[in-house]
Amino acid sequence: MDVQSWTFLLVGLSFSLYIGIAIWTRASSTSDFYVAGGEVNPILNGMATAADWMSAASFLSMAGLISFMGYDGGIYLMGWTGGYVLLALLLAPYLRKFGKFTVPDFIGDRYYSNVARTVGIICALLISLTYVAGQMRGVGIVFARFLEVPIDTGVYIGMGLVFFYAVLGGMKGITYTQIAQYCVLIFAFMVPAIFISIQLTGNPIPQLGFGGQLSDGTFLLDKLDGLNQELGFHEYTSGSKGMMDVFAITFALMAGTAGLPHVIVRFFTVPKVKDARISAGWALIFIAILYTTAPAISAFARTNLIRATSNISYTHVPEWFTNWEKTGLIKFEDKNSDGVIQYLAHPDLNELTIDNDIIVLANPEMAQLPNWVIALVAAGGLAAALSTAAGLLLVISTSIAHDLIKKQLNSKISEKKELFLARFAAGAAVLVAGYFGVNPPGFVAATVALAFGLAASSFFPAIVLGIFDKRMNKQGAIAGMVTGISLMLFYMIYFKLGWFTQTIPPSTDWWWDISPEGFGTVGMLVNIVVALVVSRWTTPPPVHIQQLTESIRYPRRTA
Repeated sequence: MDVQSWTFLLVGLSFSLYIGIAIWTRASSTSDFYVAGGEVNPILNGMATAADWMSAASFLSMAGLISFMGYDGGIYLMGWTGGYVLLALLLAPYLRKFGKFTVPDFIGDRYYSNVARTVGIICALLISLTYVAGQMRGVGIVFARFLEVPIDTGVYIGMGLVFFYAVLGGMKGITYTQIAQYCVLIFAFMVPAIFISIQLTGNPIPQLGFGGQLSDGTFLLDKLDGLNQELGFHEYTSGSKGMMDVFAITFALMAGTAGLPHVIVRFFTVPKVKDARISAGWALIFIAILYTTAPAISAFARTNLIRATSNISYTHVPEWFTNWEKTGLIKFEDKNSDGVIQYLAHPDLNELTIDNDIIVLANPEMAQLPNWVIALVAAGGLAAALSTAAGLLLVISTSIAHDLIKKQLNSKISEKKELFLARFAAGAAVLVAGYFGVNPPGFVAATVALAFGLAASSFFPAIVLGIFDKRMNKQGAIAGMVTGISLMLFYMIYFKLGWFTQTIPPSTDWWWDISPEGFGTVGMLVNIVVALVVSRWTTPPPVHIQQLTESIRYPRRTA
């Protein structure tokens, strides 16, 4: 069978599985919809958390970033991995003991204020909508290539699918769907990695193949350094980013991870506080399988890409090149009219434009792997994007139905009506996410990194201070969150969208040489300073709130 037939088969089977699970686990109560009844096995929850965490940015875009940026791309790997460790150790058990459905719920109760809750809702919506836009973009890219439809059409198809199982099943349906999606995405990521590692280095373990030798006896990374330098790029194993930006992006991704509402809510689905810790440990193991393989995939893909595109006649390009060219994600501009592709670092001489997000999907085709492997990667990319999109949509729906309507506007609303409103909000969020998927502010990983910056500058300080500083009051938390996220939003809009500047494309004259992807670190520090100063100059929180803060720091005291 050809690639498209295999894709229809494997994607069709995987989607049938997801939809079947959604129907089987249909939510019948708000508890089922919000936290899957709080009865998910910690190992299974760890697998679902891994799928929720490993979005299209992890599956598709992170390897692409490392492949094109080399050493500089590793900051995304370090930031996201370190951030999950920070979340598992610093926040998850304490939040589970607090026992609320959502992060805005924690903010509202810990800071004894509906104003704080409302600020939390706004932050959750901004973070989740920015994040889900990247997932919809990833879905569109996969469909564009393998179903041979425009990217926009691919986004619309993904909207329909995620709407069905997220709106129908809620957290209960999403949890068991994500378990299946983890199995699909990790199998799809590892199979081609093993194939290509054997093909290039003779070693079946990609992590070892990454440091292995090619058939000519040259080490893979040495070969990559040489190939990059021949084309005018910096060495693959050396960095070009400023140290300040490297630190800022890494820490923004770490703090943003620990403040992501769709990941935090997963720890509310297990029965006990102890299970939250166990679940976090299993999730880290499941995540590590992909994250330790990504650098190898990146190096393999970069090697194959340079070999396949450097100084070859446009009339003799491989079939995979032509297929991706139809999507508009690879473009050849014959600047010197010689019919030969010049892939060079110099922008005036370079004739080839390649989207970062295609590298994982195109890698099996470049390596001439079997058609079923190529189609399997497509199914894995869709699983990664849709699993995270579903989790984000749930955050949006619960923020509106539970935190805004139930907690503030109409406390007497019936459970049936609340469930309906949660589903309606999820449906509306799908439409907004689809719009930004069609009109994204950047490639997948860059878009997602902005969401992490928003989380780092808003939720992370409020949660950490809410757990470890019993003197932190509502005035400090509100002032800190508003200041931090406002600063991050301004920076993102100014330098990413160019709304307040005449420079097209937007200016790169960044403050302190910190990119928008890393500015969440500055927003976070400003948030903390403002929160601490304001809280010390205003009335301390009530005694019962201080006692509550003291109690949640000891998660083992509760079964």
